[in-house]
Amino acid sequence: MIKINFVCFGNICRSPMAEFVMKNLVRNAGVEKNFLIESSGCHPSVGTPIHPDSCNELKKNNVHFTKRTSKLFTKETYKNFDYVICMDSDNVYDAKKISGGDPDRKIYLLLEFAGEKRDVDDPYYTDNYAVAYADILHGCQALLEKLSRTFHKIF
Repeated sequence: MIKINFVCFGNICRSPMAEFVMKNLVRNAGVEKNFLIESSGCHPSVGTPIHPDSCNELKKNNVHFTKRTSKLFTKETYKNFDYVICMDSDNVYDAKKISGGDPDRKIYLLLEFAGEKRDVDDPYYTDNYAVAYADILHGCQALLEKLSRTFHKIF
């Protein structure tokens, strides 16, 4: 089983969108039983629901999602997942600090998988949820493609 945790600042906008986008992609590929996909935040207000505009963006793009509330990224989260996929470089910094420096080398920036060294801008501040969604979809598709090449036996 491949275990992925998407990480952003508050776990209410980008990382939950990435969680549900990735769940949708693996479901459509028929390999969902081979994945555990969750999300968390480095500085969440724990228990806060997904931002309504993130929900609206997922609905607009026919991505199924469930109600959930924000969770904190912890050292235990790091230990329990194979991939820790961050939305921006600040999240990478925070996740490494929390995990003790990424000793297992499993912290990545999402858009790295698409060959881009840039952040997914935070729509909480930009108010552009469509752009964040497009970047997240692009990164998740590239991540799934990499995983399918690496773990071709489960695809």
